[in-house]
Amino acid sequence: MKTKDIIRRTATQTLAIEIATLEMLHASINDDFVACVEAIYQAPGRLVVTGVGKSAIIAQKIVATLNSTGTPALFMHAADAIHGDLGMVRPHDLVLCLSKSGETAEIKVLAPLVSNLGNLLIGMTSKEDSFLARRADFLLHTPITKEADPNNLAPTASTTAQMAMGDALATSLLALRGFSSQDFAQYHPGGALGKQLYLRVSDLYPNNQRPEVKPSNTLQESILEITAKCLGATAVVDEENKLCGIITDGDLRRMLEKGLNFTQLCAADVMHTQPRTILDTALAVNALEQMRTNSISQLIVINEAGHYLGFVHLHDLIREGLI
Repeated sequence: MKTKDIIRRTATQTLAIEIATLEMLHASINDDFVACVEAIYQAPGRLVVTGVGKSAIIAQKIVATLNSTGTPALFMHAADAIHGDLGMVRPHDLVLCLSKSGETAEIKVLAPLVSNLGNLLIGMTSKEDSFLARRADFLLHTPITKEADPNNLAPTASTTAQMAMGDALATSLLALRGFSSQDFAQYHPGGALGKQLYLRVSDLYPNNQRPEVKPSNTLQESILEITAKCLGATAVVDEENKLCGIITDGDLRRMLEKGLNFTQLCAADVMHTQPRTILDTALAVNALEQMRTNSISQLIVINEAGHYLGFVHLHDLIREGLI
């Protein structure tokens, strides 16, 4: 068999096995799952997530997802827990143990200790008759028929099931808490996702120059203003700073194509009277969407009274990582 055929067959079989594994998880969203979610939601403490090997890695991801969606959680390695780290567990915490077999040596030591401390124990395992399943107050069953690797040894389908069950747990808790996009932004202030939810036009336009001319200014004065302020355009405003229009580089090129005598023209003769604008209170991501929709690189910023404030440019959005 050719190498490319081996690759395609193996990859396809892997995905098919993991998809089938995920399909089996539907039956695990049962009364025990609901009771488990309610217990975590109502608990005054945190959710401590633990495991060994690949399960420990999945546990760390689950903790990260929980924390970022409003459920306080922390990771504790099961091997370290039985050598002192069990002190991380507080009286009102719940402990979630991940183990494919439910018979891992460290888990068999840890599970009774958690129960003896009086903490609720949640077991996530593929075997309903395992030590962990029997000792747990709540069981999150992650059944699998086989791993996805050709030797049925490497944790693949089992870790996929654990990851998906962790996501189901986190999103159920998110829904109960009424976790909003604003809450998400609070926990992700430094990333592009967070910026989409909190960064506003008012945070950007003050960093740019503020080109403006009056309708009566000569075309030469308008060109000099566009050149000096380096934004490729200038706003045209009246004596009360109300926006009248915009003159862009494109307007000047079109004027030259018409063969007009620019020495006799003023800004009012050339300006576009219906420029694209955006309120200073709008989200920056809305400015990006408007630029994309209209195939332009800048917007004039105004306030609710229609007063001219400045420009927001595509480069501002690129600099903030929104593109």
